[in-house]
Amino acid sequence: MTTDNRNIVQRALAELIETGSADALEPLLSDDFVHHRPDSTTSTKAEWLAAVQAALLPLAAMRVEVHHLLADGDHVVMHSRRQLPDAGPEIAVVDIWRIDDGLIAEGWEIIEPVAQAAANLVWWEPAER
Repeated sequence: MTTDNRNIVQRALAELIETGSADALEPLLSDDFVHHRPDSTTSTKAEWLAAVQAALLPLAAMRVEVHHLLADGDHVVMHSRRQLPDAGPEIAVVDIWRIDDGLIAEGWEIIEPVAQAAANLVWWEPAER
């Protein structure tokens, strides 16, 4: 089961990269798919697919380097670094996917700009004014 779930996430990423279209993700998501963000907002399947599609053009040449793809039960975690071409900004991303009945049912995503990582190590300190 764990290997199957890992393969589902790998297939989703490959489909997105190969086709350059969020339409390739649609059949891999459950009808009640929910995408969660750290700011407590959520997106439905249609909303998330539309947001992914809108981002594909400006991010078309983005380099994605997957460092870890780990599966445990019905969850798959992917840690990646992504960078725009021509020395554009680089981000570190952790995606967590919950698989249900062979489809991606939920997703969580945490994005951190690499250039700001050191500042985030002391997140509890008050910001300078």
